[in-house]
Amino acid sequence: MAQINVSSGGVPKRPVGSARVTVDGVEGDRQRDRRHHGGPERAVCLYPLELIEALRAEGHPIAPGLIGENLTVRGLDWSTVVPGAHLRVGADVLLQITRYAGPCANIAAAFADGDYARVSHARHPGWSRLCARVRRGGLVTVGDAVCLASATEADELVARRPKVTPASVSRRRGG
Repeated sequence: MAQINVSSGGVPKRPVGSARVTVDGVEGDRQRDRRHHGGPERAVCLYPLELIEALRAEGHPIAPGLIGENLTVRGLDWSTVVPGAHLRVGADVLLQITRYAGPCANIAAAFADGDYARVSHARHPGWSRLCARVRRGGLVTVGDAVCLASATEADELVARRPKVTPASVSRRRGG
């Protein structure tokens, strides 16, 4: 994990050293437009540091968190991280990729000439941010390993601990 990013609404997102991930997303993160962002199928947004660096080399003023990703990951073959894939983050967290994140004008400042479509899956396959649902929550910390998990590994990981729900998170907090 290269960076964990949160905001009180919108972009840019600011880095934090660690955060709890629940079915509702990354704690401390909010979205202004809940119709297009957040929710259980888009609880976490991910983008790789390697693509951020490649975009910088193209002349874009992008940096981690500027395009709204919660988790800036590194070391993955991004072409293999597709809808349906599972990612294990650290010791506890399991994410399932649900969709490619459509870019919007709010991230234009991260791109030369405001060309935010540079991360559109339709126009530039392999360069899009990805959205994920949380199959198993927990604490993530900068430096955590992030790796692909097979469907079998994912099911075994989920079976070992109860599925994290908003109600179970509330009970653990004493709410």
